[in-house]
Amino acid sequence: MNRIIYPFLAVALLFSLAVSAQAYEGKIEYNKKKQDAFVIEFPYVQQATENAVVKRMEQLGYKAKEEKGLFNRDKGFKVYKSALLSDISSNRMDYLIYIDKKGKKDKDGSILYFVIMKDENTNAMTTFDAADMQAARNFLARLTPDVVAADLELQIQAQQDVVSKAEKKLSELQKDKADLEEKIRKNEKDQDMTTKDIENQRQVLESLKLKRMGSM
Repeated sequence: MNRIIYPFLAVALLFSLAVSAQAYEGKIEYNKKKQDAFVIEFPYVQQATENAVVKRMEQLGYKAKEEKGLFNRDKGFKVYKSALLSDISSNRMDYLIYIDKKGKKDKDGSILYFVIMKDENTNAMTTFDAADMQAARNFLARLTPDVVAADLELQIQAQQDVVSKAEKKLSELQKDKADLEEKIRKNEKDQDMTTKDIENQRQVLESLKLKRMGSM
């Protein structure tokens, strides 16, 4: 009975840990300035968090402009210009999102930085009241189910790749087996033909020997 209960307890524990994710205040550099940011950590890989954020923002009607370039110090930031996120504010603002691995010792964790700009030079956190701050934190906390689902999709895809790789290997082994069986059939046929040829050649040899004896 216990062996049946334990897996469900493990799943429940993981889910409770994910649900308990809470945002807090921090800082991150953007556009050569230290920016106030909301920060939230997830016990899931960076790719899962990125996929979840992109999907959620696309559902809200926004597609990010991603900072790129070899010498771009803001590389990796996802920038949503003039977005209206009613869960946070009734005003349009710029939302900057940066997602990183949590650390070298926690490769399966990720950390999300969420910067809100009223305009190019004004960080919205400096003007937010307590209700606004809580609204932003709640918005990030509600991403948790999306991250959990995105992580599951990555696991499914990874497992599908494992299955596909195994299926490909089996197919190759089956082909090798068919090739070997064909070689064996050909080998047996060649053996039969060679055996018959040897017998014929032996008969020729015996005939020649008989001729030699008759000429003595």
